[in-house]
Amino acid sequence: MTPTGGSPYDDLPPRAYWRSGVVRRRPGAMSDLHEPRFAIGATTAVMTAGSCFAQHVHRALKAQGWNVIDEEPSPDGVPADVAARFFYGTFSARYGNVYTARQFLQLLREAYCQFTPGNAVWERDGRFFDALRPNVEPEGFGSSEALALAREDHLAAVCRAVVRAEVLVFTLGLTETWEDVATGTVYPTAPGVIAGAHDPARVRFLNLSHDAVVADLRAVLALLREVNPGLKLLLTVSPVPLTATASGAHVLVASTLSKAVLRSAAATLMAGDAGVDYFPSYEIITNPAARGGFMGPNLRQPTQKGVDVVMGTFLAAHQPRRRRKIKSALRPASQVEEDSPVICEEMLIEARQT
Repeated sequence: MTPTGGSPYDDLPPRAYWRSGVVRRRPGAMSDLHEPRFAIGATTAVMTAGSCFAQHVHRALKAQGWNVIDEEPSPDGVPADVAARFFYGTFSARYGNVYTARQFLQLLREAYCQFTPGNAVWERDGRFFDALRPNVEPEGFGSSEALALAREDHLAAVCRAVVRAEVLVFTLGLTETWEDVATGTVYPTAPGVIAGAHDPARVRFLNLSHDAVVADLRAVLALLREVNPGLKLLLTVSPVPLTATASGAHVLVASTLSKAVLRSAAATLMAGDAGVDYFPSYEIITNPAARGGFMGPNLRQPTQKGVDVVMGTFLAAHQPRRRRKIKSALRPASQVEEDSPVICEEMLIEARQT
């Protein structure tokens, strides 16, 4: 209790003050950033999904020997680098990057026969691309029939992953997306970036609000718990900014808005559900005390050091008696981050610039 005449800030722990909690602390050793709401251990069945930063989470936990679900493993004999290019071993199913909560909700609804996507096949040079995961087959499919069969197998894998999961780790990446006007189908990237053609009369730009993201996340959780009542949700926010924005704002302003909305939505969801937690990967990478040291030369992709700090902080929170440095699940930190194996559709937008 605060003495009469005192301040409610007088007796707070060091983590509550900027000077002692940030300025005087090494950014790589902030072990009290996360106080878990529920236990996650090496044997917990973890399902992963989300934006391109979520690839780091999946690979790092897998490298530690944790029970990370993979319902669409790579075929035998495929080299690791080739498998990664085709999104094998990247997430718990081969859905590619899931940038928005709405995209994930849409995937789950499709998997459980509650939604049929529109404009779901894009073409390029006589090849066929799954518009809902256009980058998982870099050269596309030889026929629309082959694409449909592959998608059917994929949706079955998603259902298997949901049934197995005890915890879903979902990384929120963006609020900006592209929507099919007629059906409300959203895509991970705009038509024309990888395949297909942009038709403003058919596909529109959509920037999801805080309330929309919260509603989508609540719908995701409700659907998941219909199938798997005990499932818990751990949210993170990707620190990777937008490559480009179609909002009309400067990309820095648009990116800041997007991350603020996602972070606020995660807090709202967590406040109303004891089975939801938030892990501060965004805050770790963007921490001013790191002096930019956790972000690569392109100022978008986190460095390997930054990823190691994120995952080391996570492990320290969930394994306090076994604090250890995480094994690198990606390339050595000495390699330039522009050559990162993490695959983002957004990067292809930048590649199109002249």
